[in-house]
Amino acid sequence: MQNDSFLRACRGERPERTPIWLMRQAGRYLPEYRAVRARVSFEELCRSPDLCAEVTLQPIDRLGVDAAILFSDILVVFDALGVDVRFEPSPVIAAPVRTRADVDRLQWIDPREACHYVYAAVRACKAALADRVPLIGFCGAPFTTLSYLVEGKTSREFEHVKSLMFCEPGLFGHLMERLTDLLIDYLRGQVEAGVDALQVFDSWAGALAPDDYREHVHPHTARLCAAVREFGVPLINFTRGNANLLAFAAETAADVVGVDWSIELDRAIDVVGPERVVQGNLDPFALLGPPALVERKARAVVAAGRRAKAHIFNLGHGISRHTDPTIARLLVDTVHDA
Repeated sequence: MQNDSFLRACRGERPERTPIWLMRQAGRYLPEYRAVRARVSFEELCRSPDLCAEVTLQPIDRLGVDAAILFSDILVVFDALGVDVRFEPSPVIAAPVRTRADVDRLQWIDPREACHYVYAAVRACKAALADRVPLIGFCGAPFTTLSYLVEGKTSREFEHVKSLMFCEPGLFGHLMERLTDLLIDYLRGQVEAGVDALQVFDSWAGALAPDDYREHVHPHTARLCAAVREFGVPLINFTRGNANLLAFAAETAADVVGVDWSIELDRAIDVVGPERVVQGNLDPFALLGPPALVERKARAVVAAGRRAKAHIFNLGHGISRHTDPTIARLLVDTVHDA
């Protein structure tokens, strides 16, 4: 690997400079990505391995980040359930799963068959990267995956998934168990195809109170992380939206604890402990500010990260589509120089 600083940090080492990559770093803020999307739909892009490789490498060439993340979407795994997802541009599930009869209709296909294009994209990305930087694969956490399946779209209230959890906890738990098994198999396939690290995105965990998360969700996420750690690549567990859940993320077997922007990084290190590797956590909308502000905030995050065993710089969530790519490059350079 020509640049292994990200992997070294995942292992708890301290590279010469803080490694950085950005969630959604291959996306709509890049004109070269928009040029590809002008030719194909999002669904077509996710299912075209050569195009996935092309857009995965775009921020490597433009920004100089220390890791690539596979271009895909957490919901393509629904192909293994026989569930149709459309992106309009946010995901929409035509037939949400809310009853036992709905659950019984799910197909549970081997993801290596149903999501074969994902693994082909991994191989295409690895070939195109030629070991310049590591490639990160990913999945949604069980609860986030379940939330989309039950709500049918992005939600603010999470009424349907909470109703299922509170009113039919047995069915909720059964579905979480089956989804966890599916996600383990899905990530195993990504490792077999060649990814160098993995991240679990629990984007909607913040919808739950800590007690409910502890009882209904944490055991499944912990089991996922424990199983995936056995695959031999570093694992990042990123829980978004409720700083009170950070301690649960730290209890899992993940190598790296992802931190969102809702808590200062030094306070997050107090929660997870200085012996843990952390990733994060600049507010992505800070990149819409002037260059001096971006530099100041980036240096503050790097300084705070020095209290952890190791630190991987990232945003507290995905980069905004309104970000100027030159500011994103400024961020990378500032982190590397800090």
